[in-house]
Amino acid sequence: MVCAIGGKDDDVPDHPFDEALELTPTEPGRATGRTRSAWANMVGPFGGLTAALLLRAAENQPDRIGEPVALTVNFTAPVADGDFDIVCNVVRTNRTNQHWLMELWQDGAIKTNATAVFGVRRDTWSDTELEPLTVPGPDGLTSTGLLDAIVWARNYETRFVEGAIPDSDAGPSPSSTTTLWARDRQGRGWDHASLAAISDIFYPRVFLRRGAFLPAGTISLTTYFHADADDLAALNGDFVLGRATANRFSRGFFDQSAQIWSRGGELLSTSHQLVYFKD
Repeated sequence: MVCAIGGKDDDVPDHPFDEALELTPTEPGRATGRTRSAWANMVGPFGGLTAALLLRAAENQPDRIGEPVALTVNFTAPVADGDFDIVCNVVRTNRTNQHWLMELWQDGAIKTNATAVFGVRRDTWSDTELEPLTVPGPDGLTSTGLLDAIVWARNYETRFVEGAIPDSDAGPSPSSTTTLWARDRQGRGWDHASLAAISDIFYPRVFLRRGAFLPAGTISLTTYFHADADDLAALNGDFVLGRATANRFSRGFFDQSAQIWSRGGELLSTSHQLVYFKD
């Protein structure tokens, strides 16, 4: 059964992110939730928040084992404001990993579907081949946001190192790379759900390359979690460093690769997404 978030002090207001992740169980494997205005995007809710919701629904399953290691979300249709249902089904449970299928339903139709892999992490040989990013720290950078019309972005404090959202007169850029520091504006600590959300913080790369705001939206987003719960808790809500870059723009689609690092140079997650755009 999907469980609602519990253990809170009734005298302490919920954090907007935790409020948005609240799910009420209705029957085994099914729960209801409701969109929150604080996480609104141009059309429907912020995709990172939807990804976090689907992950949280699977995390709340009583027979779930291990921690998230991979999440793929397919945004099949816009999620409308209001109530929705999330259905979770375990596909297979192995000794060290478990596979889940999640679906977000509204008005009798699937609006988003996802798969998640959970794993039992073990002490093994470890190495990170990807070199940590060498960039200025967040403390000396100006705090900037995205567009005022992007409501969900107000939940984060962002400081761009490069590739800030272009001005109206910016013109095309030869690079699609954005590097930024980000953290929850109210200092909420990190967990896998919030890491899933922040992995989608980057605006569409086509904006930067074309120097213009074009209709664009994520179709599919896969996030790989390299940090466990203890690693994330140790961050204490500090800034994380993100970098995103596109690989190819072609015939109305492009793919984007991103990394999320801790201030100390630990690779927390990598993600890949497919985005459509109109030119």
